[in-house]
Amino acid sequence: MNKLVAHQRLVMTFTFFSMFFGAGNLIFPPFVGAQAGSATMPAAVGFIVSAVGLPILGVLAVTFAGGFDGLARRVSPGFALFLGVAIMLTIGPCFAIPRTATTSFEMMVSPFVPASYGWLAQLIYSCVFFALAFLLAQHPEKLSKVLGRFMGPLLLVLIAILFVACLVHGIGTPAKPMGDYFANQVTRGFLDGYQTMDLLAALYFGIVISANIRAQHIDDEIQVQKETAYAGLGTGVLLIVIYGALSYVGAVSGAISAIDPAKDTGATVLTNLTSSLFGTFGTAFLGIVFVIACLNVCTGLICTCATYFHARFRSIAGRTPSYRTWQVIFTVFSFIVSNAGLSAIIKVSVPVLSALYPIAIVLVLLALTHTMLGARFPRVYFWTVLLVAVTSFATCVSSLAVVFGGDIAWLDAALAALPLQQYQLGWILPAVIGVIAGIVDKRRVTPAGRDI
Repeated sequence: MNKLVAHQRLVMTFTFFSMFFGAGNLIFPPFVGAQAGSATMPAAVGFIVSAVGLPILGVLAVTFAGGFDGLARRVSPGFALFLGVAIMLTIGPCFAIPRTATTSFEMMVSPFVPASYGWLAQLIYSCVFFALAFLLAQHPEKLSKVLGRFMGPLLLVLIAILFVACLVHGIGTPAKPMGDYFANQVTRGFLDGYQTMDLLAALYFGIVISANIRAQHIDDEIQVQKETAYAGLGTGVLLIVIYGALSYVGAVSGAISAIDPAKDTGATVLTNLTSSLFGTFGTAFLGIVFVIACLNVCTGLICTCATYFHARFRSIAGRTPSYRTWQVIFTVFSFIVSNAGLSAIIKVSVPVLSALYPIAIVLVLLALTHTMLGARFPRVYFWTVLLVAVTSFATCVSSLAVVFGGDIAWLDAALAALPLQQYQLGWILPAVIGVIAGIVDKRRVTPAGRDI
């Protein structure tokens, strides 16, 4: 039976890693460390469980299920379409694509522009940024060939430099935990791990990695799954080390210069650190790296989303806007959203991710226990996802109301009755009830997702 040699496994691991780690992943761990301060260790553990463990499990789940559609259709075909569109919009024009522009702006331009002209500078920058991204998206293979080979290593070198500089500088007296990290740091870190959006992306990455492994002449499906697991384990180790280092970097930055969790972001944390340790040159260099990395990610996401919507809705409706039209739509929409600012995008994305992540988590767990549970009781998928979705979307609505300055008292009271809801984990009890309901419900399900 064929299997990958050590060199090939290393290549797969770095390929896997480059798919997950972008500029966005660079800003959240430092923000965790800056807020958690003396409690950085437990906060980082919670973050790593969510931002590393769940995505790797997601890749394995999709691999075992034969692809995202194969997994999601175990709930229903309609659900597969809904979740696919929701994920694409989340990791695309609603949050992730605009975030590439706002992150690079805050790293490269914002430190050098007076605050009074910040909005104008951001408008001009995002216009140029998305114009370039759209042009590059017409030939993404050329960009990936030039940038994809050195951006990953360059980011790793940058992280290593920052980490070593922080070790030499020392943390001194760590700041006291603040903001959301004042208490329950492990839980808060777990929830903030959602911000990487890697679990949602992993539901599509799994099939890509397995396809790359098959391209190496590995035909046995059991071996494909093993090789995917090896690549996932290697990627997980890399991410754990990097997120741990970046959390420490954030703690050092927070000790050097205090932040305002309500206004500042991980970009601010890194800018404060580089400015203090390396001066203006260090800040400019870091900004250039972010611009290139974000432009690369933005281009790839525009292509991915346009391809998905063009193919998905053409197969359903028979006619659809062209691939180029989808690119224009997503580029223009992302440009508009990006001018809300990085802090605003993150604030709005948190409730949305709190709605999608519990659904993705239970879907992954059900896939990993499919042989002993889902295969014997197919309705477990429907009931578990349904009850978790109701709870998580209700939590999303409640949180969005707070973000926009309001509240829904009756909804808040109903959600408060759920165990662990104070930690935004109120969906766990509905998930357990859903499993029980699925076991009790004896109706069989056809491959198309219909009840018999």
